Amino acid sequence: MSAAGTTSNAATLQRFHSAVNSGDPEVISKAIDDLVAPDLLFHAPVPMGLTGAEALKRVWEVLLRAFPDIRVTAEETISEGDRTAVRNTVTGTHRGEYQGVPPTGKTVSYSEIFIFRFTDGRIAEVRGVVDVLSLLRQLGALPS
Repeated sequence: MSAAGTTSNAATLQRFHSAVNSGDPEVISKAIDDLVAPDLLFHAPVPMGLTGAEALKRVWEVLLRAFPDIRVTAEETISEGDRTAVRNTVTGTHRGEYQGVPPTGKTVSYSEIFIFRFTDGRIAEVRGVVDVLSLLRQLGALPS
């Protein structure tokens, strides 16, 4: 893949982050429709019974319900060939139920790393590691 291709993939990912940072479920859903392959391979914790782009939409529905002001900040982005890796910091205020934890009003900050594979300019595969342990500790669901 050319340098232009990797630049284009990073730009696609920036568009995706802009959409999720809008906090608007409709904007996020449309961005997923536009930027993500319908048969997305998603290697991260996702709701059972869903696959593809629909699983990603569900993840964002759950996150927005729990953290309506959620913000994803890309700290580092590395692109090579058809892959782009990004290390993010995620922040938000716990205003709705999350993994059985009732709203606490606490502000959280946690890290995640994702590797995206692109096909024909769309996100075709996602592999992710999310620091859920840190998140649950901040919510008081687990001891520090």
